[in-house]
Amino acid sequence: MELRGKQKRYLRSQAHHLQPIFQIGKGGLNSAMVVQINEALEKRELIKVTLLQNTDEIAEEVAESLKAEIHCDIVQIIGRVLVLFKPSSKEKYQKISKEVKAI
Repeated sequence: MELRGKQKRYLRSQAHHLQPIFQIGKGGLNSAMVVQINEALEKRELIKVTLLQNTDEIAEEVAESLKAEIHCDIVQIIGRVLVLFKPSSKEKYQKISKEVKAI
């Protein structure tokens, strides 16, 4: 699902108060972390991921690899913080995605 401008703006406003729940450090982005990020997106739909200063990863490259592997939408990249969105497949977790579809 490709997000439109108004939908991205809504998601950015929702993500503003969130704390990053994943930190990518010097180990980089590995397959175990990708699985955990996918599971978190399934339950929360909208999360923040931060890249620590000791990592060699670049935020844009991490965002593209996550987009390719777990088919999530990149809402925003600010410095070393990524905001990711993926609609949940379970209806009981689809609070944000229902609001996004209405926009």
